[in-house]
Parts: sequence; C-alpha cells; structure tokens
Amino acid sequence: MAERAQRLIEAAKKPVPEGTYAIGAGLLIAGLSAYAFQILSFRQLTKPQYNALNGLWVMVFVVAPGFFQPLEQEVARALAHRRAQGIGGAPLVKRAALLGAALASAVAIASLIAAKPLVDELFHGDEVLLVGLLIALFSYYLAHMARGTLSGNGRFGPYGIMHGSEGIVRVIFCAVLVAIGVSTPGPYGLALALPPLAAVAISLRGQHDLLAPGPAAPYSELSTALGWLLVGSVLAQALSYAAFLGATLLAHADQKEAVGDFIAGLFIARIPILLFQAVQAALLPKLAAHAGAGRGTDFRTGLKKLVLIVVAVGGLGIVGGFTIGSTAGQILFGDKFVLGSRDLGLLAVGSAAFILALTLAQGLIAVRSYRSAAFSWVAGIVTFLAVTALGNELFLRVELGFAMGSLAAAATMGAFLMSRMRTKVPTGVGELVEVLEHETLEI
Repeated sequence: MAERAQRLIEAAKKPVPEGTYAIGAGLLIAGLSAYAFQILSFRQLTKPQYNALNGLWVMVFVVAPGFFQPLEQEVARALAHRRAQGIGGAPLVKRAALLGAALASAVAIASLIAAKPLVDELFHGDEVLLVGLLIALFSYYLAHMARGTLSGNGRFGPYGIMHGSEGIVRVIFCAVLVAIGVSTPGPYGLALALPPLAAVAISLRGQHDLLAPGPAAPYSELSTALGWLLVGSVLAQALSYAAFLGATLLAHADQKEAVGDFIAGLFIARIPILLFQAVQAALLPKLAAHAGAGRGTDFRTGLKKLVLIVVAVGGLGIVGGFTIGSTAGQILFGDKFVLGSRDLGLLAVGSAAFILALTLAQGLIAVRSYRSAAFSWVAGIVTFLAVTALGNELFLRVELGFAMGSLAAAATMGAFLMSRMRTKVPTGVGELVEVLEHETLEI
C-alpha cells in the first residue's frame, strides 16, 4: 500500500505529458492564424467577396471536421489500443483510409450535384471557390488521417506541428496574395484549401514506423457507433456556424453587404475558444492522473473545475462582447467594420454555450452515450431553427437562435452526463481525457 501510494504521488507530480505543450502551441498558432487570415482577407476584399470566401470557409469547417474528425479520433483510439497490445496498426489505418476516401468522394459528388446553388447562394458566383471546396475535402481528409495516425502512435509533437504549420502556411499564402494585389476571392479560397497538404508533409518529415504490420482490421474495430459519431460531429459543426448560414440565406439583396460585418463579428465572438484551448492543455493532464489512479471524487472535482473554467472564459467573452466588442472589431478589421456591441455580445453568448456543449459532448462520447450526444445536437439545431423562425430582424433572430440553440444543446448534454456520472466515474473516463486533451476546437 505504501509503495502504491508513493507511485500515485510521483505520478501526480510528473510534468505534463510529452507533446502537451507542442499541441497547445500548435492549436494556439492555428487559432491566431485563422484570425490573421480573416483580417487580411476582410481588408483586401469587398464585403460581398469576403462573404463568398467565408461561404467556402464555413462549408470546409462544417464538412471536414464533421466527417473526418470522428474518423481521426477512432483511428487514434484503435491504433493506441493495438500499440498497447504490441500489435501493428497498418491494416487498421488502411481500412480507415478507405472509409475516409469513400466519405470524401461522396461529399465531393454531392457538392458537384449541388454546384449551382452552392456557387449562386454561398460563393456569390465565384466558381473557383467550388474548386477550392473540392480540394479542401481531400486535403483535410488526408490531414485528419495523418493526425489520427500520429496521435495513435503517441507522436503528439508532430501532431502539434501539423496544426501550427497549416496555419503558418495559410497566413503566408494569404499575405503574398495581399502583397501582389489580388482582390478576387478565388485565390484566397485556394489559400484555405491547400495548406493542409503542406502541413502533412511537414509533420510527417522524419517520422518512421507509423504503420507497423499487423493482423487484419474489420470495420467494427474502428467503432460500432461511427455512424452516430459522424451525425453528432456534423450537427455540432453545423450549429457552430448556424448564425452565419442563417444570416447568409435569409439576407435580402440590400442586406448582403452587411453580412460581411456579421461574419467578422462571429470570429471576434469566438476568441474565448482560443483562451479555452490554452487552459485545457494545463488542466487535463491532472484529470488524467486522477482517472488513471481511480480517484473518482478528485476526478469529479477536476471535471467541475473544467466546466467552471469554460463558464468563466465564456462569461469573460460575453462581457467583452457587450462592452468593447465593437471597438475590438474596428481595431482588428478596420473602419469597414460597423457591427454593434449588442450583436457581438449575443454572438459571444452563443459561442460560450457552444464551448460548454462541446466539452460535455466529449463526456457523453467517453461513456459511449453516442445517441445521447447526437440527440443533444439535434435539440440545439431544432431550437436554433425555431427561435430564428420567430424573428423578423435579420441579425437579431439568428443571434438569438444561435445562443438559445447552443444553450439547449449544453443543457441536454449536461442532463444526460449527470445521470451517467451520478454513481461513479465511468469506465471510459480515460478516453474522455485523451479525447479532450487533443481535441481541436475549430475556429
């Protein structure tokens, strides 16, 4: 008993896991680069052109994480399980790669079928942006497969490098376009779509033995609930950009230009996501220690602390949105930015609630409540649609819809998770910590 207690004490004193700081730094660079890309393109393009570019942005970051991030997480989990048993994971990765390629091809075909409404409604007639969407589907498919393979092999340093290098390449690409005076959205769409390929090449440089030979892998080894994970992930990403999609589709002809300010305001309201990524890298390793040692009470305390931090960071963003949000927008995006503080405050409410819902969703996934997580996202989407349908003022109706939809999703997930954790720490809590520790909160 004394030796076991000493081991637990030493484990708690250990520094954060290898790669934690690399992952945190990579995510921070990726987030900051997203804002740099948005600021540069906002200042260079007209507002209708900026709207068109962000039509591509939203399509990419709804579809790519929605379809490929669950696959990445399942590859990482299953590969790590094989590695712990001394079994090679090459057949597993190849099986997942075939599934991912099929998903990417299906979405690409659907995009081509819906090309006309996509180009007319979201891309404002710019067909180059449709090309960017098709490229992005396959570049992000490859990126997520590479991330899952790196994570499953415990290569968290290169994993963080992939996030950071993608953002850096994108900003350099965008800055070059601005420097040479490009003022059409198509090339900026390519600057969005191509960097993941460069990031894969950079992060995999010098990596060996990622695909060790092993026994055949059936699809069931990835997950028997991958379908529910995909549904939940797509709905989550759709809710995160529901305000943009609603404003774009509901805007009248004379409101199209104002939507550009709304898009920029949505990114300002997402700044708390960056702050949350910074704190989770420091807190989650401690949760892992509590879970691994079976300290249920300490784990619950730590999880409550994480939720409180999410609430505090979200609250800070809300206060900032209602008070200095408009001024911050003018500083970052220039005099063309005219969105008011009320709009930014309501968007911050939605963003804060969405971060909370996303955190709780990983808890449900950890205890294998896949259907509950998906149902909660459905509740959020339905609430958004209902609230938005009741309003008349364009921005206010989608802002309230986003806020209420995110709150509904978070409340539903919280109720499900509390009922599962009322008696003991779930057996999947280690998976919860691992997923959260390396989770990408897409900007």
